[in-house]
Amino acid sequence: MQRNTRLGYLGAATAAIAISVAAVAPVAATTSPDLASHVHFMPIIGATAQADGQASGQAKNARPGGNSAYPQAGINYHGGRIVAQDFHVVSIYWSSGATYPGGPNPNGAELTGSGAADGSLVGTFLRGLGGSPYYNINKTYWDQLTAGVYRSVTGGIVYDGYWADGTNAPSGTDNVSGAAVEAEIAAGFASGALTYGANTIYSVFSAGGVNLGGGAFTQYCAYHGHFTWSGNDVIYAVMPYNAYNTSACGAQATGPNGDPADFEVNTLAHEIEEANTDPSLSAWWDNRGYENADKCAWTFGTTSTASNGAKYNMTIGGKNWLVQRNWKNSGSGSCALS
Repeated sequence: MQRNTRLGYLGAATAAIAISVAAVAPVAATTSPDLASHVHFMPIIGATAQADGQASGQAKNARPGGNSAYPQAGINYHGGRIVAQDFHVVSIYWSSGATYPGGPNPNGAELTGSGAADGSLVGTFLRGLGGSPYYNINKTYWDQLTAGVYRSVTGGIVYDGYWADGTNAPSGTDNVSGAAVEAEIAAGFASGALTYGANTIYSVFSAGGVNLGGGAFTQYCAYHGHFTWSGNDVIYAVMPYNAYNTSACGAQATGPNGDPADFEVNTLAHEIEEANTDPSLSAWWDNRGYENADKCAWTFGTTSTASNGAKYNMTIGGKNWLVQRNWKNSGSGSCALS
């Protein structure tokens, strides 16, 4: 199966919040995780990115009225599929205890539940994300799998549920390979804890300090990708515990809710919106290899100040959040919050 590797972009922060970052060397396509042939990274704060030769050299196929006439600033379609209808999300909390305050606690065993039963801030964010003005930016993306037939993103986000797996879960500063993350998802399918869905992203979270995927906090803050299980293409995201290293993966020292999940929802939104518009790494990216969220990574637009002094730029599910902008694929394109 053809795989394309394109590393996420981190430009200079242009938000109305102060972010002090140090420049680091570009992240090479051959570095961790070991599954780099079919994943796409969101690098750490201050990192630059580079696209592989195939991504930057592929033909750009423009939809009439689209923005592909702007190859430097815009984003281009490469022939693959998007998830046109509702994009379903399943959380996999791979930890012996509750990964986030109020969230599922497997107590070293296993626990499954509906999205409505996830009491963490991750659950709150996911339940409110679909249909929000912010997520509706993804509706500016489309695919053309049949000549002359265009399908746009028309759905939102549906939080189906979670699997909290505390059995032999990684802890401390364990190094967990990308292959092990995929094996965890496959084990959930095999046991019946997870149900496969072609339009579902399986987001794997870990406890603080765990090097989830092999390059957490040094090469990326999160990544999304796909792999084959029992003949099916599985979409997934790897979500290290970003509150563990906010200098690499947090835009401010304290989030607006004073909760470690404040730092997770920013990278989670990044991975979900990219996987929605580029689930198999064959649909949307620009001539540098940047997907929609990459083009606006670590930029936040206009912000307000919460009672605890933290910055936020949107309210979803009754909570305030600081979430990066996304690339609006209309006109000549722009980073936007709605």
